[in-house]
Amino acid sequence: MIQGILIQAGNLLFQLVTLLIFVNIVFSWVSPNPENIFVKIVYGLTEPILSPLRRFAVIGRLDLSAFAAILIMQMVLFPLYKMLIMFIF
Repeated sequence: MIQGILIQAGNLLFQLVTLLIFVNIVFSWVSPNPENIFVKIVYGLTEPILSPLRRFAVIGRLDLSAFAAILIMQMVLFPLYKMLIMFIF
């Protein structure tokens, strides 16, 4: 019971972070006002995830850090989270 709830909550959190990363991608295309509170919130939540990956995921002018972050979250972090929850409960 609690195991399923925690896995669903973790899944929801990972989906929310993925959505925020996609919003960050759209913001990079349209250049919104950086003083907007919504823009500040999105950048504040996603930049700590994306900035360390930029050292490895930038090829020329192409920034693949968002793709790398989503891939790492979906293929590594969420399965590890799920296994940890199953191990604990």
